[in-house]
Amino acid sequence: MSNHDERNYSPWQSYYGPNLGYVQEQYERFLTDPGSVEATVREQFERFGEPPAVSMGATPSPAKSSDQQAASPAATSGPIDSNMLKKVVAAHQLMLNIRRYGHLAADIDPLGFSPAADTKLLEPETFGLTQADLASIPASLIWDNAPASISNGWEAISRLREIYTRSAAYEFTHIHDENERNWLNKQAESGSFPAPLSARERSSLLERLMEVEYFENFLHRTFVGQKRFSIEGVDMLVPVLDEIVRSVAHDGANNILMGMAHRGRLNVLTHVLGKPYEKIFSEFHHAPNKELIPSEGSMGLNYGWTGDVKYHLGADRAVKEGETIRANLTLANNPSHLEFVNPVVEGFTRAAQEDRSKPGMPQQDPSKAVTICVHGDAAFIGEGIVAETLNFNKLQGYHNGGTLHIIANNRLGFTTNSIDSRSTHYASDLAKGFDIPIVHVNADEPEACLAAVRLACEYRLRYNKGFVIDLIGYRRFGHNEMDDPEVTQPLMYAKVRNHPTVSVLYSEQLKSQKAITEEQVEELRQRTNGKLQAAYDAMKAKEDQPKVRGEQQKPPLPATEEARTAVPLETLRDINLELLNRPEGFTEYTKLQRILQRRASALNDGEKVDWAHAETLAFATILADGTPIRLSGQDSERGTFAHRHIMLNDNANAAKFSPLHMLPQAKASFAVHNSPLSETAVLGFEYGYNVFAPETFVIWEAQYGDFANVAQVIFDQFISAGRAKWSQKSGITILLPHGYEGQGPEHSSARLERFLQLSADNNWTVANLTTSAQYFHLLRRQASILGTEHVRPLVLMAPKSLIRNPRVASHGVEFSEGSFKPVLPQFSLTEPKEQKDKVKRLLLCTGKVAIDVEEALASSNAEDFEWLRVARVEQLYPFAHAEIERIVKQYDKLEEIVWVQEEPKNMGSWSFMEPRLRALAPKKAAVRYVGRPDRSSTASGHQEVHAAEQKWIISTALNGKPVETSLIRG
Repeated sequence: MSNHDERNYSPWQSYYGPNLGYVQEQYERFLTDPGSVEATVREQFERFGEPPAVSMGATPSPAKSSDQQAASPAATSGPIDSNMLKKVVAAHQLMLNIRRYGHLAADIDPLGFSPAADTKLLEPETFGLTQADLASIPASLIWDNAPASISNGWEAISRLREIYTRSAAYEFTHIHDENERNWLNKQAESGSFPAPLSARERSSLLERLMEVEYFENFLHRTFVGQKRFSIEGVDMLVPVLDEIVRSVAHDGANNILMGMAHRGRLNVLTHVLGKPYEKIFSEFHHAPNKELIPSEGSMGLNYGWTGDVKYHLGADRAVKEGETIRANLTLANNPSHLEFVNPVVEGFTRAAQEDRSKPGMPQQDPSKAVTICVHGDAAFIGEGIVAETLNFNKLQGYHNGGTLHIIANNRLGFTTNSIDSRSTHYASDLAKGFDIPIVHVNADEPEACLAAVRLACEYRLRYNKGFVIDLIGYRRFGHNEMDDPEVTQPLMYAKVRNHPTVSVLYSEQLKSQKAITEEQVEELRQRTNGKLQAAYDAMKAKEDQPKVRGEQQKPPLPATEEARTAVPLETLRDINLELLNRPEGFTEYTKLQRILQRRASALNDGEKVDWAHAETLAFATILADGTPIRLSGQDSERGTFAHRHIMLNDNANAAKFSPLHMLPQAKASFAVHNSPLSETAVLGFEYGYNVFAPETFVIWEAQYGDFANVAQVIFDQFISAGRAKWSQKSGITILLPHGYEGQGPEHSSARLERFLQLSADNNWTVANLTTSAQYFHLLRRQASILGTEHVRPLVLMAPKSLIRNPRVASHGVEFSEGSFKPVLPQFSLTEPKEQKDKVKRLLLCTGKVAIDVEEALASSNAEDFEWLRVARVEQLYPFAHAEIERIVKQYDKLEEIVWVQEEPKNMGSWSFMEPRLRALAPKKAAVRYVGRPDRSSTASGHQEVHAAEQKWIISTALNGKPVETSLIRG
C-alpha cells in the first residue's frame, strides 16, 4: 500500500451493525484500561484512533448475503457527517449519565423535604441535543437494552429517564465487574423484572402494613409514656423483611440470621419473628415507673439473670412452607451500641455455613445461611464498626456469600439532621467502596420496595455478594416517643403531621386502580384491630396469676468442673512426630525447618516443651478428641512473636499448609485465619461464630494485648455480660499478650484490670500463666466445657518474652500427668513445721513478674530466704480462695502477705486482689503491695527507667526487712 493510500485507509470501514458496536465497546475498554483489550485490537486503536459512532461505508447492496456484507469492505460513500457522529456520542454519554446520576432526580423522598439536586447532567441541552436530534438517532446506538417498542433516541432517553428517576433509584456504576454491572442494569431496565404483584399479594401487603401501623398505634395509646422506638415512617421494613425471608428460604437457606438496633425492633419481633402480641403487651403492662419516666424495664426479662430491656432482646422462629420447615430465623440480641451486632450475626452466618466435622479446613456452603443487617442511616455512616464489617465482604476467613443490608432511613440521628451527621450525599455511600450495589427506594412506595428486595435476593443468589437497600422514610414521633421532635426539626415535623401513613397511601392507590374496595379495606382494619384488642384482653385476664420478678434470679454460673486434661506421653509423642510431616514436594524455609525440627525430641527425658509447642500439642489433642478449632487474629498463622508457625508457607510457591490439616488423629476441622487490621469487628465475628457453633473452640488473639482496648464494647456488652442479659452462652478464648519488658506504654499492658473489674457471677475465667504445661491444660480444660452448662469465656494474659524463656518450658511428664492448677506454690506444702515457722512473708504474684522473682531467687542462696515463700496465682478469676487460703494456713508465724505486680498500682490485679486477700489473711498478718505507683499511663517509654523500676520491685519484694513502702520513690 502506498503512503497516500495508507493515510486514507481506515479499518473501521469494514465494520457494520453489531460488529461496529463490538469495536466501539472495545474502544471504551481501551480508554479505561488499554491492557484489557487484545494486542492486535489495541494496536489498531493506537494507530487509527476512535472508531466512528456509525458506519463509515456505504450501505451494502441487498443482493449480498449478510455474511458477504460483514466480510467485504465497503467503498467510501463520501465525507463523514461529523456533526451527526458528535450527536450520537453525546447521546450515548447522556444515556450513561442517566444510569450514573439518575438517582439524583429520583422520587425517593416521601416528605419532599430534601433540597433539589443539580441534575443538569441528565438534560439533553447540557450536551447540545434537541428532541429532534435524539429522534433522528436509532435507539440501538444509544441503549443496548432497548425494547423493540423503542425506535429512536428520544424515546430511549425518555424511557431511561423514567426508569432511573422513579421511586427506586439505582447506583450500580461503581461495581467493578462488568458482567455484574451489565446484569444489574439489564434488570433495572427490564419491564419484566421483577414480575408485578398479583392481586392476592397486593391485598396481603396492605394487610401487613395495617398490622404494622395499628400495632404501633395500640402501644402508643395503651401504654402512654413508655419507650418503644417505633417503626412508623419506615413501616415497609416489615414487608421487606418478610419478602427477604420468603425469598432466601425458597432458595434453600437453612438459617437466616438478623441483626438490627432498637428502632422498629418490637414490630419486627412480633410480625417477622412471631413473638405473640400478648407477650409484648405483658412486658409493657408490668414495666416499672411508667408514670414517672419513660420506662425501660418489663416483666419477665430479668428471669434467669439480670436481663435486658425489651427492645434489645432477640428471638428465634422456624419458617414453614406447607408442612416442611424451610429455615430457622434468628434475630440476635443487641445492646444500645447500635451497629455492634453486625459482626456478631456475620459470625453466626459463617458458623451456620461451615461443616466442621472432618479434618482439614472447614467446608463452607454460602447457600446454607444468609445474613440480614438492618441499619440506622446515621449509624451506618457514623459507626466505624460498619466499615469494619463491610470489609469482611471478600475476605477468605470471614466472607459469607453476601449480606443483605437494609438502611431503615428516617434521616435523623436522635435529634441530629443528616447534614450534621455525615459528609456523604447518601447514608449508603460507604458501601460503594466495598463493591456493593445500592438501591434507594421510597418507603411510601410498597411495590417498589418489594421490587428492590427481589433484585437484591436474585443478585446475592447469582453472584454470592451483598446488596444495600436504602429504605428512605421518616420518623413519625421523637426518638423515644417522649421527645418532642418539633424542638429540633420544626420544618420536617410540620410536614410529618400532615403526611398520610403508608397503609393509607397504598389503600388509596389500590382503590384508585380498582384492585380493592373501601368495604374490603374497612374489613381489614376491623380484623387487624380486633386481633390486637383480643390479645390485650387475654393478657389482662392473666393479671392475677403469680408474677415473675427480677429478684428471682438463678444462682451464678457453677464453678468449672475439672476435666481430665492429661494425655498419655506415648500419645503425645506419636502426635508430635506427625506434626513434623510435610506434604510431598513441600519446600520448607530452611531456618524455620531447623527451629521446628527441634521439637522432635522435646518430649524425651530431660528435654522441655516451650510455650508455642505446648499450644500446638494442645490443639492437636483437642482435634483428636473431636472438637473443631477456629483461631484468628492479625498475625495468628505465624504468631506476632514468630513463635507459632501453625500455618506454613512453601518457600518455592507460597502455597499454605498446616500440619494440623493432615494429622491422622484429628477428628474435626482446624481453621486459622490472619484477620484484617480490626479488633472490634473481628472479635464480634468470633464471638458470634462461637455462640452459633458452641461445640467449636474459637480463639481470638490480639496482636498486642492493648489492642483489645478498641474492642471494649464487645467485651462489655457481649462477652462478659451476654449470659447475664440474654442467657447467651459463649466459650470463646481471648489471647492478649501482656507483660512489662520496657516496650513503652502501648505494648506492655493488656489492661488486665478492666477484665477483673467486669468479673462477677462466674461469668468468665481470667488467667495469667507461667508455664507451658499450665497453658496446655487450661486450653484442654476450656475445650472440655464447650457445649456444657459450665461453659464460659476464657481471657488469658498471653506471654511475650516468656514465650522463649526456658523457665516457662515444661517437661513432658507435666503434660501426661496432672491438670491445670489455679495457684502454683514454689515450695512443698509438706515441708517440716520447723521450716514453716521460719516463714514471715508470703509473696503472691502473677504472670511475668513471677518469673522475674524466680530468676532473682535462683541467683541467690536459698538459705538466705528461709523467711520467704512465693506462690504464683495463675487463675485470677474466679478467685482461687480455697487454694490461697490453704497456703496461708501453713504458716502460723506469717507477718506479711505481699502482692507483687509490675503494673501501676491503679492497674493490674491489685485492686481486685486486695479485698480478697484481706478477707482470708490471718489477723496478725498485714496485706501489702509492691509495685509501681498510681499512674495515668500504663508504662514508661524509656528502657532504662523500666529496668530500674523492675529491679526495685524485685529487690523490695525480696528484702528481709518489713515492707514499709509499697511504691517506687521519686
